[in-house]
Amino acid sequence: MKQTGPGRRRSSSGKSAEGEGARRRTEPPAKPRIDKSSANDQALDAIIAADKIAALRLAPVSRETEAQLDRYIALLRAWQAKTNLVAPSTLPHLWTRHIADSLQLVDLAPTAKRWADLGSGGGFPGVVLACTMAGTSGASVHLVERIAKKAAFLREAIRVTASPGVVHLAEIGDNVDRITGPVDCVTARALAPLHQLIGFAEPLMRQGAKALFLKGQDVEAELTEAAKYWNIQPQLHQSRTGDGWIVELTSVERRG
Repeated sequence: MKQTGPGRRRSSSGKSAEGEGARRRTEPPAKPRIDKSSANDQALDAIIAADKIAALRLAPVSRETEAQLDRYIALLRAWQAKTNLVAPSTLPHLWTRHIADSLQLVDLAPTAKRWADLGSGGGFPGVVLACTMAGTSGASVHLVERIAKKAAFLREAIRVTASPGVVHLAEIGDNVDRITGPVDCVTARALAPLHQLIGFAEPLMRQGAKALFLKGQDVEAELTEAAKYWNIQPQLHQSRTGDGWIVELTSVERRG
C-alpha cells in the first residue's frame, strides 16, 4: 500500500501566563452562534471573508475562478436558510472546510477534464471542480444526487457559475452505468464507506477512470474493511485542510 500514512501528530502547548501577565488576561470573545436560519447573517461576512483568504492560500485559483466561487458561495448561503446544504456549524469555514478541501483534488488529477461526483449534496467537490474548468474545451462534471431539493440547488449553482456541469437526479448506484461518455476521474465526499464507494465507482473505473475519495481520520479502518471485498492498491494523500485523507485508486478488482 502506497501512502503518506496516518502517522504521529505533533502537538504543542503553551504554559499559562503567570504573575502580572495572568492578571491582565481577558476572556476570548465568544464564538458566534451559527444555525441554519443565520446563514445570511451579516455578522458572518467578516468571518467568511477571512476564511476565504486562508483557503485561497491553501489552494490558489485564478481571478475568474475566484469570482465564480464567490457567486457559488453567495447562492449557497441564500439557499442554506431553507435547505440544509452543509452542516450549520461549518458556515464560518465554508472556504477552508468545503471549497479548499474540494480544490485540492485538482492537483491530484491535473489533466482530468471529465469528472463524476457521486452524491454531490451541496456541490462539494463537484460544483467547485466545475468552476475551475469553466471555459475549458471538452470539460464536464457529472453531479449525481438523489435528493430533489439538493439536485435543484446544484442545477442553479451550475447556471449561476456558468460551469460545465450536468446534474443527475437519481440513486447513486442506479445512475453510474448511465453516465455517457468517458470519465477521467470519479470522486465522492462524505457519501458512504469506502467499500461501497468502490462498488459505485467500479463501472466507471473499468472504463479507465481514476478514483479520488475524500475520507476522514478513520481511513485505515475503511481500507481494512474494503480489502475484504476488493483487491486494491491505494495511495493516500493527507488533506491540506484538516485531519482527513484522500484515497487514490487507479484500479480495483472484486474478490472472489
